[in-house]
Parts: sequence; C-alpha cells; structure tokens
Amino acid sequence: MIEVLSIVLGGGKGSRLFPLTKERAKPAVPFGGKFRLVDIPISNCINADLKQIYILTQFNSASLHMHLSQTYNFDTFSKGFVEILAAEQTLEHTGWFEGTADAVRKNLVHFRTQKPNYYLILSGDQLYRMDLEDFLKRHKDSGAAISIACTQVSRDDASALGILKADKNNAITEFLEKPGPTRNIASYKVPTELKRDKAGGDEYLASMGIYIFNASAMEACLDNDLTDFGKEVIPRAINNLKVNAYLFDGYWEDIGTIKNFYEANLDLTTLRPRFDFYDEAHPIYTHARCLPPSKINFSNMNQSIAAEGCIITNASITNSIVGVRTIIESGSSLNGVICMGADYFETEIQKQQNADSRVPNLGIGKGAIIKGAIIDKNVCIGEGCRIGVDDNITRTDGNYENYHIVDGIVVIPKNTVLYPGTII
Repeated sequence: MIEVLSIVLGGGKGSRLFPLTKERAKPAVPFGGKFRLVDIPISNCINADLKQIYILTQFNSASLHMHLSQTYNFDTFSKGFVEILAAEQTLEHTGWFEGTADAVRKNLVHFRTQKPNYYLILSGDQLYRMDLEDFLKRHKDSGAAISIACTQVSRDDASALGILKADKNNAITEFLEKPGPTRNIASYKVPTELKRDKAGGDEYLASMGIYIFNASAMEACLDNDLTDFGKEVIPRAINNLKVNAYLFDGYWEDIGTIKNFYEANLDLTTLRPRFDFYDEAHPIYTHARCLPPSKINFSNMNQSIAAEGCIITNASITNSIVGVRTIIESGSSLNGVICMGADYFETEIQKQQNADSRVPNLGIGKGAIIKGAIIDKNVCIGEGCRIGVDDNITRTDGNYENYHIVDGIVVIPKNTVLYPGTII
C-alpha cells in the first residue's frame, strides 16, 4: 500500500501557451534553458520522498512521454515511478477529459490499485519550490479531509484565481473561483494580523491549485458528474467536509501564458532571481544529456544563462537564456531572448546539404539581431535576420507566416527556417 499518490495535471490543449504547445503537451514545454515545466512538480515530489507519480494528459503527449522515460528511472527497491496516464476509451468512459476533476475521476480505476491513503494533486504549469512533506504533515495534524495550498495575492491577481476565506484555525469557510476585476470581494480580504505585507499589497488568499485529499474524501467528492476542482468540487466540499488552508509564503508563479512564461524565464537571469535553481538541498531534476560544457569565444554575456552544449562566438548577449546545443555565430546580438536550443547537433554533411539548398544552419546565423523574442527548438535563423528590433514592424498580436506575436512578444515556432535577411 502507498501512503501518498501524487497526480500532476497536465492541462488541456494549452492554448494560452500556443504556439509553444503546437507540437507538445504543456508540461513538456522547455524552461530555463535545460528543464521542462513538468520537472518542477516532479522534483518537488522527489525532494519530499513522494515517488509514486502519475501525469495526466491528453494532447501531444509523445515528447512528454519521451522526456519522462529518459529522465525518471527509479531503482527496483524504491517502488517509485513516474507514469503518464493519457485519456483513453473504456467501457465506462469514451470521451476526453472534461476538466481537472473529470481527469482524476476517469483514472480512479488505476489509482485504486495502489490503495493510497492520500492523493496529492499538483499542476503542471507552475513555478515554485514547496516542502510537500510539511504540507502533508500539516494536513494530517489538522484532521481535515482536504487541504488547499494557498498564497497571498493582490486584487489584480485575484481576478483570475480561486479566492478563499479562512478562519483563525485555517479552516476554509468560503471559496470563490475567478471573481473577475469588477466584483466586490472586500469580505475575502486577509485580516491585517495575518497579512504577509501589512502595509498593503497582498490582500487576498488564493488557491494555488495544489490539494491533498484523504482517499475516502476523493472518492466521495468525485461520486458525481462535477468536472472541475476549483469551480465545482472544492466549493461543494467546503459545505460538507472539513477543508483547511495551507499557507505558502514562498515564490509561486502560474506560467500558463506566454507573457508569464517569458517573464518567469528572464527573471532567472537577474542578480537575485525569485526562483533559485542553485539550491543544492532541493534540486530541480531533468534529463541528464551528457553534453559537453558550453564554449564562449570572444563574446560579451551580461546577466544571461547558457545551458550545456552551446557554442557562442563573437556575440553580444544580454538578459537572455541560451538553451542546450545552441549555436550562435559571429556578430549576433540577443537582448531579452529565450532561445530553447536544439535536439541535436548538425553534422558536417548536414551543413553541406544546407549550403547546397541555401538553408541556414541550425541556430543563430551571423549578424542576426534579436530582441524580446522566444525562439523555440530547432530553429534556423539566417545571416543578418532582424527580429523585434525595427520600430516600423507591426507588433500586433496574431499568427503570421513563420512567427507569432503574443502579448507583444515575438515567438518563432519549433523547426522554423528564417532565411537570411528576414525582418520580423
């Protein structure tokens, strides 16, 4: 019998992260130069010695499956696993997952075989480092049927989150899902004595979408046709069960949109990033690629990150992330750029074939100037390309021939070829 079964919700089509989710599931989106979004919740589980983990997904799961199978291999004696459960047709269920709760309900038949005492529900598109062992202990000590991890947020942020009201014993008495910017929610304000920022600012307690359910409570809460935890299951449970708030005081960011994704990545390049990948006591794990160290030739790099396997020559790179296996040629300039890198190194034969067909090599070509952009994997950017630099180029959001603009950020999709001299 397993005490805790961890379930990472992979989300739906990931439309808010399109085009990064055009060919991959949302949890498989590269992050921070060498990681994937799914590495965050999985690493939090492993650091708490919670090693029985399922990932629920239903869209573009091939690259996610490959990443998980190459990365998370536990020994025989730990009984640990990280497995994908994709939407499937059965005699009882023939459709897609219709929401977070529906996804868990349709997989209870698989979960019950593990006979867990508790279910830990996590999201696949958040950036945080939480002591899940402490979360579990607090849940047990509280005697609650359900515990919800919460963080304090401003009124603006509260509009798109689940807002809750808790008493002095952390028991949740009310829950309001995504109140929007105009609704009066003054009654949900955190009491001054409990506020993290007593001078103002963070005034509301928001659900992080991270839950612990007693196994019996999970069965009871899903014995219906409710489809979503935040909108339906949690509000109903508060009326029937003891539901507690677990107050989390660390950094937490929902990176489910292009803007949040871009800003959370670039924050990693600052002198004091809000999320620290350099915490040896609580590491973030990912695929060990066994690549050579990056080579920097005659270049100027300022507040930037370069993953392994890169070759950067005579380039200027500022506030940018250079992903695995990125080749940056002489005279190039990157400012505020997330470059996800490549899945392979081109051989000399491939480079000759590129030259014969006048296709740029993989990476950033000579003299390319790029500003405020996300460059997905395996992109070929030719010599002299200019991206996001010229003021006379439209920055209107939309999907264009070989690029997208989302929240004013230029996104170059995976496997795109930009021929020499292209201006975006």
